[in-house]
Amino acid sequence: MASKKDLLKTLLKGLETGDPAAAAVVNEDKYIQHNPQTHEGSEGLAVLFARLAKTSPKVTFKRVFEDGDFAFAHIEYDFSSLRAAFEVFRFEEGKAVEHWDNIQPLRGPNPSGRSMQDGAAEIADLDRTEENRALARNYTEQVLIGRQLDLLPDYVRTDLIQHSPDLPDGLPALRSTLVDTVNGTATTLYQALHRVLAEGNFVLCASEGQRNGVSTSFYDLYRFEDGKIAEHWDTVETIPPRSDWKNDNGKF
Repeated sequence: MASKKDLLKTLLKGLETGDPAAAAVVNEDKYIQHNPQTHEGSEGLAVLFARLAKTSPKVTFKRVFEDGDFAFAHIEYDFSSLRAAFEVFRFEEGKAVEHWDNIQPLRGPNPSGRSMQDGAAEIADLDRTEENRALARNYTEQVLIGRQLDLLPDYVRTDLIQHSPDLPDGLPALRSTLVDTVNGTATTLYQALHRVLAEGNFVLCASEGQRNGVSTSFYDLYRFEDGKIAEHWDTVETIPPRSDWKNDNGKF
């Protein structure tokens, strides 16, 4: 049986050709779609593939991971314009049964000259997967949601390698953006952590909150070294209003 990583690649490579056969990776009877702009089920996928194929898209996998029933990937899409994406699928019996994503226009380089998707990609420290998962969860809950910013040095290396398009490397810049406020309200506000996926030294956190007062989905990928965050990538996507959703499953 193909690995979940390979199944994910097979499915998403179908975006380049528009071949509806790629949707065969999906169990259409069980499939739950969490992209608010995509209709439910494999019929929705087939229509999406056909529409996107007209733009001569390219799908470039930067990092692909597996965690239990889940496979997740860091991807560059070229759909007429470049986009950075995280894709998450849940599998049952070799078929995809649930999907989440977070996609934004590709920007950069950032002030440190880094792109949104370059940097380390080698998966290591598989024996520390659960330790790193717990660290990422605690960091998100205590620092990002709880705003206990005095704990930042406990979780993040001073020489943090940063791929977020507006930030330079280092802990001071991260702290600065987290304390930034307008009229007493944080411009970047994390309010709920929905999912933590991990493989070895990499952990992906899917969170919900607000940016500049607008409902927002935050996907943050961390690479850990010796118990601290050493490198960070993200995508930030506005969550459309409920009236614009094409399915009823919610973003998360």
